Amino acid sequence: MAGAGRVCGLVMWCLMASLNGLAATDSAGYSYQDAIGKAILFFEGQRSGKLPTNQRVKWRGDSALSDGQPENVKLTGGYYDAGDNVKFGWPMAFTVSLLSWAAVEYRTDIAAVNQLGYLRGAIRWGADFLLHAHTSATTFYTQVADGNADHQCWERPEDMDTPRTLYKINSNSPGSEAAAEAAAALAAASIVFKGVDSNYSSRLLKHSQSLFDLADKYRGSYQASCPFYCSYSGYQDELLWGAAWLYKASGDNKYLSYVSSNQGWSQSVSEFSWDNKFVGAQTLLAKEYFGGKSDLGKFKSDADSFICALMPGSASKQIQTTPGGLLYTRDSSNLQYVTSSTMVFFIYSKTLNAAHVDGVQCGSAHFSASQIYAFAKSQVDYILGNNPMKMSYMVGFGSKYPQQLHHRGSSIPSIHTHTAKVDCNQGYSSWYSSNQPNPNVHVGAIVGGPDSNDRFNDVRSEYSHSEPTTYMNAAFVGSVAALLHQTEEKGLEILQINNYTNLVDSA
Repeated sequence: MAGAGRVCGLVMWCLMASLNGLAATDSAGYSYQDAIGKAILFFEGQRSGKLPTNQRVKWRGDSALSDGQPENVKLTGGYYDAGDNVKFGWPMAFTVSLLSWAAVEYRTDIAAVNQLGYLRGAIRWGADFLLHAHTSATTFYTQVADGNADHQCWERPEDMDTPRTLYKINSNSPGSEAAAEAAAALAAASIVFKGVDSNYSSRLLKHSQSLFDLADKYRGSYQASCPFYCSYSGYQDELLWGAAWLYKASGDNKYLSYVSSNQGWSQSVSEFSWDNKFVGAQTLLAKEYFGGKSDLGKFKSDADSFICALMPGSASKQIQTTPGGLLYTRDSSNLQYVTSSTMVFFIYSKTLNAAHVDGVQCGSAHFSASQIYAFAKSQVDYILGNNPMKMSYMVGFGSKYPQQLHHRGSSIPSIHTHTAKVDCNQGYSSWYSSNQPNPNVHVGAIVGGPDSNDRFNDVRSEYSHSEPTTYMNAAFVGSVAALLHQTEEKGLEILQINNYTNLVDSA
């Protein structure tokens, strides 16, 4: 028995050593549970309108309570786009699409870390605004506030006195990109709420179908949000993206026929962004191809091409990496492209595994699903701190992170502690120009990130590197959610060791 005890002890030591090694890797690879919780919390700091009683970001207050009044429509709520106080409907809809996609793909994993309720709340806050903005079958409000006037002021949302100008599209002044993206967002959200609130889900789907009809019947490129959000890729990507989500949400074959008959629109691309949705549609439809819909082959081929355009070692690589290993698309909030591409990589690797496909062939190079997954994970870990600067690019995560976020509400003391109004010019002179850390820590905010040489200058005025955006965070939620199962596996290993210990004790 003594020999058996020594064997048991040795086995236990090996098991614990193995687990400790995994735990050490996690400390270097970060707490993904903490990261997703903070990434979702960020959206509460971006809220516009009347804040709910369960608001967790306490430095914010009610704001923009009269939005829409000049035209007698209710356009309160929704999200401020970035570090400004404008509500841009097109990128806001993309934000809702990405958050919903994350909830659809990783519902069980997100629920396991008690974040699904918060994620649904974030989705609903944006989706409600889109519903209110769709005031008739042929009218959709796409923006609240004059971007130029807003950007000339540095004010808290609670003090805002810049023009809340309204912009809209209709049958006479179309904007297919904005309408089709809203259709995608509401269709995806309808899936999220289908088993939770069936009436709300049905309402979302109904509006989605109507918005898609507006986008498709009255085709025209959306330019109202220029120079801030100009359409460069056209509207065909949004039409495919919207139709793909509508098919997934409704099961109506007319949307399947739509994407199949318009397959010629699909293009091989090297980015996934608020402007270019081609690879999002391709990723959704490649899953249908693997499920037996063989006439969707071009979408699968184009999804493969996206992988080849980004994977290091690919003969057809188009996007370079920094010396530290970060994908680098362009010097304009580059992490928006990293987070969105990473989200696609994770989902596509999951799709390949489920279809028992061994990977993607890129010329002479072959990348397995596990290699695609591993590269995506390296991008998440870079953002969370595994980079040459040894800092996290998520505010409030880890011990070193950006202190001078380019964000009006974060950089000016809270309305609750500094009750006097901070006007446009005072905001610039006293707070924008300050070299001190922001008084309000905007936990969870992902910034634009480092330059092409992995350098980051933590200065508020460098907006392309220090400003957060809602869609950047939404894509990060969809990326880090793919890694949550690692936390669950650790818990399972601990349970297995405990069970083994109990067996030994009872022997």
